[in-house]
Amino acid sequence: MFVIVDERTVVAGGYASSFDREGISSAGIDPAEFRDWIGKVSENDILAIEAFLIGDCVEREAYPRLIRERSKAPVIILNERQSLDQTLELFAAGVDDVLRKPVHVREILARVGAINRRNQGEVDHEVIGEMCVYFDGRDPEVNGEVLPLPRRERRILEYFVSNKGRRITKSQIFNSIYGIFDENVDENVVESHISKLRKKLKHRLGFDPIDSKRYLGYCLEKLPTPAACQKGAAPAGQWAAAWPQGW
Repeated sequence: MFVIVDERTVVAGGYASSFDREGISSAGIDPAEFRDWIGKVSENDILAIEAFLIGDCVEREAYPRLIRERSKAPVIILNERQSLDQTLELFAAGVDDVLRKPVHVREILARVGAINRRNQGEVDHEVIGEMCVYFDGRDPEVNGEVLPLPRRERRILEYFVSNKGRRITKSQIFNSIYGIFDENVDENVVESHISKLRKKLKHRLGFDPIDSKRYLGYCLEKLPTPAACQKGAAPAGQWAAAWPQGW
């Protein structure tokens, strides 16, 4: 989920619509409410945020510090005009990137991915058994063949892989895929998406790789070591090494 802070609702709404077309959840927050919101939002909701986009608003140089007290997500400034002095001030305030508008959301997504890879050592794909799951919008591959997935199912699979070895709840998945402010979608829709995803994975793999337990949530099972992933494959054994001790 991307949080957009801009005093012009039409700008925030425009970016929200663009993110939605890419299958990415987002929400606009009024700058007058942001300071109070960032201090009170729950830990689970904070963890669902992938990046903060800050547009035109008063005292935006103070926002990176407020965000860093609660989140490690990238902070990106969207500027109307190019000014070296202003750009340097923003970087000094702790932002991760400054982009001049207009900018396509795909570029924003690419820059956020690059920031995360630098800061957290993240990669653009993971090899899990006979699956190769990408985090750059591409469909996953199973046994070297592309498995076409609707954007919501693809995002859910990516979320499972990003949380490998941990059990995650329906609410966590919903917040990540639909956003913490989407009141027009019932949380139970997640169950439908996961059910369809499990059927497709089972058809390709020969077994269901997702374990579910009532009240505890879902977990991606540890899968057999892959022979290879034909496109962009990680070195053999990389997935096994990524699991926590005891798996």
